[in-house]
Amino acid sequence: MSEKMSKDDKHWERDLVETLASDALKEKRRARRWGIFFKLLTFLYLGLVVYLLIPDKELDLDKMPGKDHVALVKLEGVIEPTGKSSAELINKGLRKAFKDKHTKAVVLSINSPGGTPVQASLINKEIVRLRKKYKDIPLYAVVGDMCASGGYYVAAGADKIFVNESSIVGSIGVLMNGFGFTGAMDKLGVERRLMTAGEHKGILDPFSPLSESDKEFANQVLNEIHSKFIAAVKAGRGDRLANDDQLFSGLFWTGEKAIVLGLADEVGDLGYVTRKVVGIEKVVDFTAKEDPFERFAERIGMASAEALARLAGWVPGLR
Repeated sequence: MSEKMSKDDKHWERDLVETLASDALKEKRRARRWGIFFKLLTFLYLGLVVYLLIPDKELDLDKMPGKDHVALVKLEGVIEPTGKSSAELINKGLRKAFKDKHTKAVVLSINSPGGTPVQASLINKEIVRLRKKYKDIPLYAVVGDMCASGGYYVAAGADKIFVNESSIVGSIGVLMNGFGFTGAMDKLGVERRLMTAGEHKGILDPFSPLSESDKEFANQVLNEIHSKFIAAVKAGRGDRLANDDQLFSGLFWTGEKAIVLGLADEVGDLGYVTRKVVGIEKVVDFTAKEDPFERFAERIGMASAEALARLAGWVPGLR
């Protein structure tokens, strides 16, 4: 009996030791994982601090002192207030490009279907201003697949415009589009209840009939914006423009035809411009990048504002 109890005691002691050892091992592994996590978090934090403290000029590692270069600024995609092709970012890149003492020419690489007239106008005006300020530094626009509408508004400010034979160029016009649902609402028996303060506050409402006066007013606004667009193109291209009634109709053409119409100057890409036109093959990219931290903060702010608006209920907008 005593011998059996002694064996049971030893078995119990062994199980206890194994359990304690297993728990200790698990705890050690858990501590190691947390240690790795906090080390990675520390490295990320330090990296963020270093990124925020280093000035922009120290990040331009490829700007070698004493080396003349062609400054490149890229305009890609829709020209809009936010995003990589906003007037703020494009103009920032252009200013840095012209200001650099080793810049001998600036190339604005454009591949854009257009965008808002305000943003395009802001870039065009900045190009004109910089060309007057830095008279010895030419600015060339090099078109990729597309340089239409607002994209061409921007390009018109350049000294010369280079295109590919198959580039899409032009679309010098302004549009305002939308949908009308009044017929569908009548069939479904839906009644529109629109209340406004101001006789024309509901102009172009898609759920209300389009009156002739509203249509006339909208066309007047479009024509005013179009006239500004045309004036900018004429100021930039001057006598190079052909005497063609379709030039400002909103039509677009291939790069080859655009040269005939005076909307572009030559066939050529970035390499052609640097080697043949400027005579310098070294290219330095001055394209301004979006600040990821500002974008994150902006999205957080927008999300917070949207959440507050939902909590508060519907609020009339000043559109």
